[in-house]
Amino acid sequence: MNEMPTHSEPTPTPGSAVLTTPPAADQPGASPHGRAPTLLDQLQKPMSIAVIVLAVLLAAQSWSSSKQIRNLREEVAKRLQKGDISNAETGVVARNVQESNKELQIKVGALENRQSETQSQQLALEQLYNDLSKNRDEWALTEIEQVLSTASQQLQLAGNVPGALIALQNADRSLSRSDKPQFITIRRAIGRDMEKLKALPSVDSTGVALRLDAVIAQIDALPMLSDEKPALPAAPERARKPVPVRNAAGKLVGPPAPEPLLLQVRNGFDTWSGDMWNDVRQLIRIRRVDTPEALMLSPTQSYFLRENIKLRLLNARMALLSRNETAFRNDLIAAQDGLAKYFDTRARATQTAQGLLRQVQASNLAIDMPTLSDSLTAVRNYKAKS
Repeated sequence: MNEMPTHSEPTPTPGSAVLTTPPAADQPGASPHGRAPTLLDQLQKPMSIAVIVLAVLLAAQSWSSSKQIRNLREEVAKRLQKGDISNAETGVVARNVQESNKELQIKVGALENRQSETQSQQLALEQLYNDLSKNRDEWALTEIEQVLSTASQQLQLAGNVPGALIALQNADRSLSRSDKPQFITIRRAIGRDMEKLKALPSVDSTGVALRLDAVIAQIDALPMLSDEKPALPAAPERARKPVPVRNAAGKLVGPPAPEPLLLQVRNGFDTWSGDMWNDVRQLIRIRRVDTPEALMLSPTQSYFLRENIKLRLLNARMALLSRNETAFRNDLIAAQDGLAKYFDTRARATQTAQGLLRQVQASNLAIDMPTLSDSLTAVRNYKAKS
């Protein structure tokens, strides 16, 4: 069997034409009607079918791929459109959220401001309450110190013992309300001062002042030696009328007896002679005056003399209130000398005024007033320690 020579042929590729070499005519074994079929000729037909099938598959694949790509593009376009719409809606929502956030921030800022104001007010109230609770005792002690200081001044200047006692009692009552053991020392000092004031002899300053006021009110009405007038004559006694006689039942027993003529004449003469004697007695007056110049006072001098005596008594009243016994005594002596020298001491009104002045002069004002130094020192020492 003769071996056929083989020729290397290029491998056909899909879509490319297959080139075949025509067989030579002079080759041995060739068919008289044509060239003899070879292995290549036998393989060309299936390869062509495969190529066609492959081409069809490639076309189908390409059409399917293009369709998928088109569908994918449409889907992507739709999704992109939806994404744009969603982005736009998201932007609107975001803007709304931002505006709402700004409004919330403004409201939160206002709430924070109010909260800070409320906190500051609360702190201020707490501080005020603490100050009140802390300084309540201090304020009470300050008030007590002022009251005691005023009472001490009044006690030294005017000798107002009842006022000082009332001030000490009020201070002790205020300290007793707090009921703190720290105030025991102050209350003891106040108690000692109260005992000192209660041990003082009582001076009726009000009664003495009232007597002086009574004398001052009588000065203008007192008779003076320079303006003494004759005393008015006494009213003459009239003749008695006959009294009707009555029985035990009160009935008239009879008409009154007529008065005798001689009795009428005698009564008339007595009346006339009495009036005559009174007139004669007023013509001549004998009076002893130790100070002749008192009779020579003019009305103007008499007016100023009365005013001077009233001023002396007013000064004595002021000295009484200020516990100045020296000035009190001097003014009373000057007023008594003026009454005795220029006023009619025989008149009852003058004697009454002089008696009142003697009662006033008998009052004792020489009393050493104690001070409230113990109470004031105790209060100030407690304030210095606290």
